[in-house]
Amino acid sequence: MTSPSLPPTARDTTASSPWPVRTLSMKISDYVDKMSPLWVEGQIVQLNRRPGMSTAFLTLRDTDVDMSLSVAIPVGALDAMPSPPQQGARVVVHAKPTFWTKRGSLQLEARQMRHVGVGELLARLEHLRQLLRAEGVFDAARKRPLPFLPHTIGLVVGRGTAAERDVLAGVRRRWPAARFEIRQVAVQGADTVPAVTGALRELDGIAEVEVIVIARGGGSFEDLLPFSNEAMVRAVAAARTPVVSAIGHESDTPLLDHVADLRASTPTHAAAAVVPDVADELRGLATVRRRAHRALVRRVTTERERILTLMSRPVMADRHAIVAQHRGEVEGLRSRARRSVVDRVAREQDRTGHLRGHLRAVSPQHTLERGYAVVRHRDGAIVRDRAEVGPEELLRVTVARGDFAVRPVVEAG
Repeated sequence: MTSPSLPPTARDTTASSPWPVRTLSMKISDYVDKMSPLWVEGQIVQLNRRPGMSTAFLTLRDTDVDMSLSVAIPVGALDAMPSPPQQGARVVVHAKPTFWTKRGSLQLEARQMRHVGVGELLARLEHLRQLLRAEGVFDAARKRPLPFLPHTIGLVVGRGTAAERDVLAGVRRRWPAARFEIRQVAVQGADTVPAVTGALRELDGIAEVEVIVIARGGGSFEDLLPFSNEAMVRAVAAARTPVVSAIGHESDTPLLDHVADLRASTPTHAAAAVVPDVADELRGLATVRRRAHRALVRRVTTERERILTLMSRPVMADRHAIVAQHRGEVEGLRSRARRSVVDRVAREQDRTGHLRGHLRAVSPQHTLERGYAVVRHRDGAIVRDRAEVGPEELLRVTVARGDFAVRPVVEAG
């Protein structure tokens, strides 16, 4: 029971009035004890069963994410199972959560454990398959073609496995200059999903990697279960780089095969799918060169025959006749052009003479030559009225052949 001097609830605590650790531990224990027993599913990643002990301890891990719980189970419950549980097995456990106040840890106290049956797993996989197909994850329209000759091949494979050797040997036999980015990860057990998914995302982020091969090389139904995991399937669907699945044999069909851009029945088949055969390409290139050479020879021969046919025509017998005909046409055109230019020049000369005569007739100089004169004041203004002239004013008179000064004569009154 909480001491009267302690805050009754967690939200009533303050820095000056805190709970001691024992109080918080008891509170958590009381809360956890109110939880009902439940069935929980997971994968055994660690099993500790010592001789002479009545209780066994194991770690139960989630199959999709990196989360785990400690489980304590009576040895008798393990012995009651049809087959002894092994590390990596998927099981369901009926357990009651408990909180150990001394260590401050949460644990499940199991009472029963059962293997997850193959039939049940198949039913779950079929349900997930239908769900992903309805979402369009498996649609052929979203699958991308593999590059003809990838710059770099990404390979996700187990450490030192036959699948790795098969892919490397197959690719280098077909295209010796091929380059690889290899990620060796766990392809079996509880770490498969996060390891393979992490390697896939890492390779997908490398610009030079143009195709990614995920290879394993077969196994039991339980061994291949991680490659039907929803998280891994969605990671492959989200990848920007084309993915080749080379997980199982011909009869194995994990969900990864449906979402991958290409399914290879074996790692060797995957090697044949990602690169061309250099020998086949060289043979094809040689065939194309031979065909191009034959086509070019045929074209040259055909054109030569056409030229010979043209040269054998009567019109080509006297080759100068054609030139002479065109020479006459050119000379005629030149003569007409010359006459046209001469006539045009003559007309323009006549027109220029008429314009010159008219201009001369209306010019002031012509008027002066007829006996007229122009009288100006000293400032250059033209005299237009007798009244403008002052007594004894010096005037300037311009005639056809020069000018002179005059003074007006004043008549006696």
